[in-house]
Amino acid sequence: MLTQPTVLVVEDETELRQVVTESLEAAGFAVAQAPDAADARARLEGFAYDGLVLDLRLPDGDGMDLLDAALKRYPQIRCVVMTGSGGIAEAVTAVKRGAVDFLAKPFSLADLAQKLHKSIGRVRQTPAEAAYDDAARIERSKFERIIGNSPSMDRVFNTLGRVAAMNSTVLIQGETGTGKELIARTIHENSLRRDHPFVAFNAAAIPEGLIEAELFGYVKGAFTGAIAARTGRFEAAHKGTLFVDEVASMPLTLQAKLLRAFQEREIERLGDSKPFKFDVRLVAATNLDLRKRVKDGLFREDLFYRLNVVPISLPPLRARREDIAVLAQHFLQKSCRQNDIPLRVLSQATLRTLMECAWPGNIRQLENAIEHAVAMSGATDEISPEMLPDDVRHSESVGSLNPVTIPDEGIDFTSVVSQLERELILK
Repeated sequence: MLTQPTVLVVEDETELRQVVTESLEAAGFAVAQAPDAADARARLEGFAYDGLVLDLRLPDGDGMDLLDAALKRYPQIRCVVMTGSGGIAEAVTAVKRGAVDFLAKPFSLADLAQKLHKSIGRVRQTPAEAAYDDAARIERSKFERIIGNSPSMDRVFNTLGRVAAMNSTVLIQGETGTGKELIARTIHENSLRRDHPFVAFNAAAIPEGLIEAELFGYVKGAFTGAIAARTGRFEAAHKGTLFVDEVASMPLTLQAKLLRAFQEREIERLGDSKPFKFDVRLVAATNLDLRKRVKDGLFREDLFYRLNVVPISLPPLRARREDIAVLAQHFLQKSCRQNDIPLRVLSQATLRTLMECAWPGNIRQLENAIEHAVAMSGATDEISPEMLPDDVRHSESVGSLNPVTIPDEGIDFTSVVSQLERELILK
């Protein structure tokens, strides 16, 4: 882990950028460079810098927008803006928007280093109200409970926007902890069925002998112990949405009955011969590869195609590392609200630790890690790495030279290679 404070210098003039970099390195900083806003955004998505030295006039964008984006992602980053002699008013505006200071060109390099050392060593006092407002702006208005700005999540949002209002069957695939039920609920809440029930059924949590009774219901006396009639999940979800989680866990005999139910759009309670016509939208989910299950004879091919009308593949957290900081801030605010304690802040070192973790438990593990850190923080305002669980602090880094996990939708090869190159240089 880096012990030097880290700084990103964003300046389009090559000579000035190099001079500032060399000066800051001599002053004890670990420095990365970006010649434009696009490169700076990419670097900020991949690493939690302690400081940002920013020229407000960039060839491909407004430096003020980059400042806002950096502060939204990392509330504790210290930003010093550089401006020409005619841009003092603009620099003052930048300070009002969160920069710690500004320097008019030409400026003293020693003064810049001093300002950074001083500001990075001081905790920014961000009002709790502003932090909560930031979280609200981060979350998307239509799918406000789903957080993420990575390319892989953009594809998820795009699919949700197209299918939520329809009646099409959706199959959500993703590792444990990636938020499959949240996606299912979001589909329901943005559909025309939103005023009717959302019924969740976890096929892996019900003993095999009881799955049929739970799904279809039963009448009194249908079997030993059936002392009263019971409504099944299909009837309970009538006119709404039925979410079948871990559908790959269903035995083949039940798969056949599930397929028939959706083909005929009717069911019969156990012990009853009177059919019930249902109107239900089906959303299924699994953490297993259903195509492989079909190939291995463990899942019916005809049911697979019935479910796989609109597939949604949720990326693991390690494949969307640029979303970790935003998710961590969201869970921090959530935990503080639920425990009725003052809002804590995540140090840049803590964010770096979180962004380096491999997260085998995905978003669920991240949320639990933040809750653990809040519990360990006591009366301290800042969350430090030592407050995180041991399995997070000692996790294998996603930047190590291990095989890259490639999700179904693929990866951005250039982005992965560039990120690995940056991490090797920093190490």
